[in-house]
Amino acid sequence: MEKLVIIGTGPAGLTAAVYAARANLAPLVLAGEVPGGQLTQTTEVENYPGFPEGILGFDLMDNMQQQAERFGAKVRNEVVTAVAFTPGGVQRLTLSSGEALEAEAVIIATGARPRKLGIPSETTLWTKGVSSCATCDGAFFRGVPIAVVGGGDSALEEAIFLTRFGSEVFLIHRRDELRGSKIMQERAFKNEKLRIEWNSTIDTILGEDEGHVTGVRLKDTKTGALRDVPCNAVFLAIGHIPNTDVFQGHVEMADGYIVLPDPGRSLTNVAGVFTAGDCADHVYRQAITAAGMGCRAAIDAERYLAERGE
Repeated sequence: MEKLVIIGTGPAGLTAAVYAARANLAPLVLAGEVPGGQLTQTTEVENYPGFPEGILGFDLMDNMQQQAERFGAKVRNEVVTAVAFTPGGVQRLTLSSGEALEAEAVIIATGARPRKLGIPSETTLWTKGVSSCATCDGAFFRGVPIAVVGGGDSALEEAIFLTRFGSEVFLIHRRDELRGSKIMQERAFKNEKLRIEWNSTIDTILGEDEGHVTGVRLKDTKTGALRDVPCNAVFLAIGHIPNTDVFQGHVEMADGYIVLPDPGRSLTNVAGVFTAGDCADHVYRQAITAAGMGCRAAIDAERYLAERGE
């Protein structure tokens, strides 16, 4: 039986692994479907503290894994396919290999994935001008046109934020009215650098031959007419999907995100099961906040095991 199993190897999972390993818990870390999390699918990361010149997302996560392993964490490329949680008891996991695991405590750090458009050009140009995080990547596109897809508060917030960098920002929305709150709409309408493309969807993202985004081809949702809008970046703000399907019915959730009964702690509603990172955070979704939550989860798990005399 394992003392502690950590599910996920993004910033939350690997930070939890560092703290847990240094506490002599010898955690077993299950890498999941995307080892290293979303950061391994990005290029330069400039907003993670300690790297004044920036660092590649893959390198950052590789460094974290090496640090965790240095202190005794064990990392396995496995996916959890089923769970059976018992409050205060033995936590059982089934892996894609068919292996059954038992643990005294579990930290869920499975992250989330951005909701995408589902068009081929989006995949080809991902990280080459297509992004889902304005906070992460907006500063790379100073003085050039930027497109944002969406119509809710998140899209409005990101579009307004991006006007700090872009020469102009096109907000692409499929309807003739926004879904965002009234105050956010008012801010958007007052922003002179923000232009709303009503009744529009992206038919394709241009620039595949050039290897970077050069524009978007918009389709009018009413007439079907196509037209091209030049831009150098496309930011998707149509939501995220937490990677929590396997935990449905086993821990409390809201809209797919794991609920923290005490927002200041990492405990779920099941004693012995903790959570950290984007699978429980629909607000910030940053590497540094995920890492902080991973630290918190490891400390909570350590204290839980100590109280049990483990």
